[in-house]
Amino acid sequence: MPFSAVGIIPARWGSTRFPGKPLHVIAGKPLLQHVWERSCRAKTLDQVIVATDDMRIAEAAFVFGAEVALTSRQHLSGTARAAEVAAKAPSFTHVINVQGDEPLIEPALIDRLVRELKRDPALQMVTAAHPFEHKTDVASPHQVKVVLDGRKNALYFSRSAIPFIGGSEFPHLRHQGIYGYTRDLLLRLVRWRTGPLERAESLEQLRALENRVTIRVLVTGSGSPGVDTPADAEAVEQQLLSAASSARRKKRSHAQ
Repeated sequence: MPFSAVGIIPARWGSTRFPGKPLHVIAGKPLLQHVWERSCRAKTLDQVIVATDDMRIAEAAFVFGAEVALTSRQHLSGTARAAEVAAKAPSFTHVINVQGDEPLIEPALIDRLVRELKRDPALQMVTAAHPFEHKTDVASPHQVKVVLDGRKNALYFSRSAIPFIGGSEFPHLRHQGIYGYTRDLLLRLVRWRTGPLERAESLEQLRALENRVTIRVLVTGSGSPGVDTPADAEAVEQQLLSAASSARRKKRSHAQ
């Protein structure tokens, strides 16, 4: 079967800290629309699908033009929701799972993941990471860290600061929660039992490592922030408005 990739954006209403987050308006658009539009700008995806179990999200996504797949309400993770959609889409060989709360996701990063999967036919899973912008964030359990081997494959993910630093500087890497999989791996991954490392860290990517799956990590210069709280949404909105204002100034300057 020829290589083909689908982008799936899981979106749910019931966030504990931010109910209704996908439809929260940021810079004049629902947060989810920003994610979808940026995903559609990726050059390597053959299709982009919003996966949700909530009709409010589905109806809003239909309005801004997205293709929507309604999924079960029983899923406990976005990965399981993406897998349900992938199971019904056998024409795709690969899946890119785009977090529904990253309105600044870079289309170029999506393309890098797809190209890495296409370049290496033996590769089953790929993700991304970047150096921490603020060193104080390394200690936060809400910021996931990853350490790599010499081939840029993940050795371990943790909420703790890894590796331990005994007096020297180390470029800690923040994991960005975007994943690329072969469709076959994704369907197997969600059937595997939760292991002790995944339970301890509450990080589902550890299920893949516990089952000896190689996870390639693409290291970028910077990453896109996720939106977990209304305060995060305000900060992202300021970035979007500032970028739009800068683009307008450049356009006027070129027109003169």
